[in-house]
Amino acid sequence: MCIRDRWGIGSAVVSIVAAIVLGLAAAIPLLLLDAPLPITALVGTVVPWIGLAGWPLLVTRLRGNGPRIDLGIRLTWSDVGWGVSAGVVGLILAGIVAVITQAIAGVFSSSAGEIALELRESGPFWALLVFAIMVMVGAPIVEELAFRGMLYNSLRKRGVGAVWTIAITTVAFSAFHFEPVRFFLLLPIGVVYGWVRWKTGSLGASMVAHGVNNTPAALVVLLGVPEMTP
Repeated sequence: MCIRDRWGIGSAVVSIVAAIVLGLAAAIPLLLLDAPLPITALVGTVVPWIGLAGWPLLVTRLRGNGPRIDLGIRLTWSDVGWGVSAGVVGLILAGIVAVITQAIAGVFSSSAGEIALELRESGPFWALLVFAIMVMVGAPIVEELAFRGMLYNSLRKRGVGAVWTIAITTVAFSAFHFEPVRFFLLLPIGVVYGWVRWKTGSLGASMVAHGVNNTPAALVVLLGVPEMTP
């Protein structure tokens, strides 16, 4: 029985809003209680993933055909190849935009880079290592589930064309990071993720692309040059 129409754009909005609310609900008490930095950084990063990944996985299972069908979760060797290629293209485009942005706005960092710097200065190495793995593996999976998974497919189900779907998911993805200076840097990356999602029909391909794009950032976190984190 096909019940996929029982979730849609509203569910995608819930996923994104829940991530923001959960992030604030977790971070504010930890900051007020002056919790250790590793706990604040890691918990504050992971808790929003309940909204980004947990809700899409849950609602498609309860009100749809399951996440594999409804979110396009698939990964073949062809998807891996397309994902790696798209990730490299994303890195090149992000590098170009970063140079332009730095020329206009000066040297800038990312929220991940700032957290990494604090962890390196006052946190144990295990916390820095876990955070780097979260940047390289965790974030690509959960963010793609929300943006190129639930939001992308909810728009396509409503008959929104591929170009507009990629544009909307890209703007939402870029704005979600709440980093005004990096907003225009995230736009070309989001377009690449959206394009490879459309090209392959596979969420796995965009996850791979996202992971490839985040890998240099994760290595930079470990090497201790967070101001270079894209």
